[in-house]
Amino acid sequence: MKMAKHTSAEDVQLLSSFEEVRRTLLDERFADRLSRPLAFWALPNDRRLPLAFLGRTLGELLNSSFEELSKTPGIGQKKIISLVKLLHRATSDQPPTVPFGVEGVVAQPAAPGDKSTFNPAIVSEALWSQWRETVRRHNVGTEKLGRVASSLRNLPTVIWDTPLSKYLNYTVAEIRELRTHGEKRVRAVLEIFHDLHEALSGAGEPEHLSLRLTPKFVPHVEDWIADVLAHPGIPTPEEFREKLVEPLLNQLEVDAGEIVGQLAAGRLGLNGPPQSVRLQARNLGVTRARIYQLLDECSKVIDVRWPEGKLQFDALALKFAAEGATFEKLQLFEALRELLYPNKHAEVADSAFANSLA
Repeated sequence: MKMAKHTSAEDVQLLSSFEEVRRTLLDERFADRLSRPLAFWALPNDRRLPLAFLGRTLGELLNSSFEELSKTPGIGQKKIISLVKLLHRATSDQPPTVPFGVEGVVAQPAAPGDKSTFNPAIVSEALWSQWRETVRRHNVGTEKLGRVASSLRNLPTVIWDTPLSKYLNYTVAEIRELRTHGEKRVRAVLEIFHDLHEALSGAGEPEHLSLRLTPKFVPHVEDWIADVLAHPGIPTPEEFREKLVEPLLNQLEVDAGEIVGQLAAGRLGLNGPPQSVRLQARNLGVTRARIYQLLDECSKVIDVRWPEGKLQFDALALKFAAEGATFEKLQLFEALRELLYPNKHAEVADSAFANSLA
């Protein structure tokens, strides 16, 4: 049905709605939106999109009469209705959003840390633009993706050290066209920006404060280390375990998985005598080389999650050495230090492991 004649009440109402939103968008306060294509406000689950108009800018569309738009080939009444809907959406200061779930199903609130309902396919360019602006506004573009990801298990290793700023000048469509950026990688990047926006959008910007993004375990561990460094004495094994070992192992399990977490706990002897690589390989039915490969994940994870950690451990080691701490008191600390910041990656014999806690 073409809209050359506006005889029905529905046609008149549609024309009136178009003219109203046209006047609104032509106001100078919306001038910055006129150069954007109509597709900027479209969502992938929108139905009956006016495809002939999506590549045209708002300015071009608003400079056309309702009559001209209605006569466009392939544009019927339903497509005009969709056009008016998108134009109204463009007047909002908030980006278009839909629940991160399956089309047609209302998403239920997700449990903390539950990413199962995040759907990268329905992230609009407008929504993505807002997420990028949040990163720019808070000057956190230099942060690495691996530093701020909810879990490294869903983030390809090759982009752990990639700064957020790499993606600030790309649209979602352009990211999908980047080499090596398949669906898994695109989802991971979009999810990180989404999480940062959720965390930072309500944060103020006082001039006398700066924002530091860190995994949650870091401030608690660093506060404890600062307290230890400020006072004489050596923490007890129980205190080492509660304040230092367990928070770090919990993070390793989040980022590297349960098996790596169990191997690390076994090497440290948290639930019995420290386990050798030979014993762990036999228990899992794999080679010792595979165990070393899995344990190597520990240092990689901590290096991206807490790059300042090595200096913190070195400071503790210097303090303990200056106070003449015995091997027995430092056994757990030194084992953890070697696990996270190994001096070598060669196989260690069982007897050497027992003596050096390698």
